[in-house]
Amino acid sequence: MDTNEVKTYGCRLNFYESEVIRKFAKKQNISNSTFINGCAVTNKTIADLKSEIRKIKREKPDRKIVLTGCAAQIHQEEFSKMSEIDAIIGNKEKLEEKTYERLRTANDKVNEVGDILQESQAIAPIIDKVEQRIRGFVQIQNGCDHRCTFCIIPYGRGNSRSVKPNNVVEQIKNLLEKNYKEVVLTGVDLTSYGHDFEDKKTITDLVKFIFSEVPNLKRLRLSSLDIAEIDDDLTNLIGTEKRILPHIHLSLQAGDNMILKRMKRRHLREDAINKINKIRSVRPDVVFGADLIAGFPTETEEMFHNTIKLVEECNISFLHVFPFSPREGTPASRMPQLNREIIKKRAKILRELGNEQILKYYNKLENTEINLIVESESRGRSDGFAKVNLNRDYGNGNLIKMLVTGSDSSGLSGNIIV
Repeated sequence: MDTNEVKTYGCRLNFYESEVIRKFAKKQNISNSTFINGCAVTNKTIADLKSEIRKIKREKPDRKIVLTGCAAQIHQEEFSKMSEIDAIIGNKEKLEEKTYERLRTANDKVNEVGDILQESQAIAPIIDKVEQRIRGFVQIQNGCDHRCTFCIIPYGRGNSRSVKPNNVVEQIKNLLEKNYKEVVLTGVDLTSYGHDFEDKKTITDLVKFIFSEVPNLKRLRLSSLDIAEIDDDLTNLIGTEKRILPHIHLSLQAGDNMILKRMKRRHLREDAINKINKIRSVRPDVVFGADLIAGFPTETEEMFHNTIKLVEECNISFLHVFPFSPREGTPASRMPQLNREIIKKRAKILRELGNEQILKYYNKLENTEINLIVESESRGRSDGFAKVNLNRDYGNGNLIKMLVTGSDSSGLSGNIIV
């Protein structure tokens, strides 16, 4: 019996990496340990993580606690002072089996965090499953070469490194053999895929290669895309290749050009509008989501309303809203900061707008047929990532059709066709 637990926080890439942790811990016969694969995207994330670690130790004092992820990589010194933690493992080290051999044999506190910025190759061990997930997450890339002024993540993930196409295909085939029917390509900066190869590849090249090598893959999702790197080739592929599901999540962050410039983003609001319109012209059923930061330093009311207008003009349905949180060591932390109450107020306004946008999208789907994948006995997700309420258990991971007859804030409802 496996007495370990792996707690995952943050991005989809972490869910893949948690399976690597689970795999190597089991292989090395490590027991009675809690692995925390932590995130470091905001100051609140770090504070919450510390509280969680203390809670685990209070409730299970005999368990070993191993911290890894961006929290460990970026805040190694800070977390090493916590007596509750037995080991701190870096983002590279957590993907290497030898690390778990060291954990198994060590008699004292383990602290293995290397310089992630020196890494030049992506490590992508093959996994068989993604615990409690009906989608298979496949890492195609890690790290980021860009330095947005608000972002600390490159210091946790390193520079952009791509997984070889054959390795990606091997992982996908392995998950399909385990009966996964939907695959999600994950990474830190997905659209930078292949730029580090000698023969220079793109994410479009990779997706075409995947479909040629794995013709039985019927459902592929792309996770967050940088608007600045969505070229005509990728746009046309999204339009012609129906196995790419029509839900595109964009890294927008703001809708005002001055704020985008101060964020050191590589696009303008006009670029976002043009790219979204162009994708819609080749794939009318596509649904957009976006990451947005509320209350970036120097953001005026007018600048904030430009973000609201961008969401409305582009009809973005799924908003992932972050109240701005200054991260020590980033240029944005040294800019003139807004009052926290203003930041919270703007984040609330964006979230309320997000709720309105979702309902608008749901209402549009009434009296239409949708495909969905079953996530639990009472929940599914449509191709466009809408939540779907089910009246009975149709079997996790199964694909079914529904005629939508109603919707509310909890999702869509209707009659199952198949």
